[in-house]
Amino acid sequence: MAPITEERTAALDLDAAAAHVAGAALRAGPVGSVGLELEAHLVDLAAPATRVPWQRITGIVDALPALPGGSRVTLEPGGQVELSGPPYPDVAAAVAALRADRDVLAAALVAERLAVAPVGADPLRPPARVCPAPRYAAMEEHFAAVGCAEAGTAMMAGTAALQVNLDAGPCAGWSERVSLAHQLGPTLVAVAACSPLAGGRPTGWVSQRQRVWSDLDQARCGPLLGGADPAGEWAAYALAAPVMLVSDPDGGGAAPVRERVRFADWVTGAVPLGGRAPTAADLDYHLTTLFPPVRPRGYLEIRYLDAAPEPWWPALAAVTAVLLDDPVAAGHAAAATAPVAGAWDRAARVGLADPALHTAARTCLAAACAAVPVALRPEVEALADLVDRGRCPGDALLDTARAGGPTAALLSATEASS
Repeated sequence: MAPITEERTAALDLDAAAAHVAGAALRAGPVGSVGLELEAHLVDLAAPATRVPWQRITGIVDALPALPGGSRVTLEPGGQVELSGPPYPDVAAAVAALRADRDVLAAALVAERLAVAPVGADPLRPPARVCPAPRYAAMEEHFAAVGCAEAGTAMMAGTAALQVNLDAGPCAGWSERVSLAHQLGPTLVAVAACSPLAGGRPTGWVSQRQRVWSDLDQARCGPLLGGADPAGEWAAYALAAPVMLVSDPDGGGAAPVRERVRFADWVTGAVPLGGRAPTAADLDYHLTTLFPPVRPRGYLEIRYLDAAPEPWWPALAAVTAVLLDDPVAAGHAAAATAPVAGAWDRAARVGLADPALHTAARTCLAAACAAVPVALRPEVEALADLVDRGRCPGDALLDTARAGGPTAALLSATEASS
């Protein structure tokens, strides 16, 4: 958390607010380093249909040793466990570190008859919040008030993602790089799709997780437009997005905003919130409640990939990094994905069954195979073979559910079953 300073507690005007967001959006430098974050649903192996109580989860996490790869372990509102790794020099090193950390976590969990299932949506249990934190209770109230209560609860408590964090790169290339990160989205959503089930039944969508995000307020969760000035565009996006929570400056929690109020309208005083003007600290907090598929945080936070079990999440991490960081692979990917650049819903609904998405995906995987680090080539080649056959990671989950039910599908994705 940033320190409390006079600058962070002073009231903002619109120009200062826009400059604050734009100035921190992208950090110039070389590309290459990679950070990975992997979420997974926590499963009680003795009672997989029930959610693990919050006190039990926190007790186990609090007792974990420092992890060898440096990951932080955090918890999502539905009890999902997230490993957030630090940046590493390349994707192979980032994957190796996260695998080492997952081994330690898995060993601690299995001793308690628990396991994690990295899949995009919980295939068995209806979404339900188990975390009592006021922030998430307030988020639920806001989502309900603006008409997306079901999607809000599902997003917080029933989904899991693989997040790939990449350098912003030299400032002269920001527009092209941010645009490509978005353009790749639908194709990689189709390739990564691993959430065909939710609440115990097939949804008819290959990525229920992406469907949930599409059902949320697009002023908060929609993509940026890919303009010439991505930092400025991010600032405009943030100021136009509705305020979700107003925090108590004395540390008393967060109050939900039960109507759509743009942050800009709070700044100008057109709509007063919390009986005070917003500060830079409020603006920074507001940014943590915005969830576009690519979020600028000094680096690029790629947020549109379903979580998936081994060997798929390492392959997806490698493909995403290579298609953005390797100039030759990026060129092939840009040409291949241009025809399907806006097909987010199509990708989430039918995935690689769509001929145009399948063609784009095959070209992207071929480009990635030619440039991926040697250590991850087997995983990426396996993913390329899967894509060639028009399949995605979630197809095995669906096959298992058809044969043995949703409980079998959930258990099949856990560390304990591998």
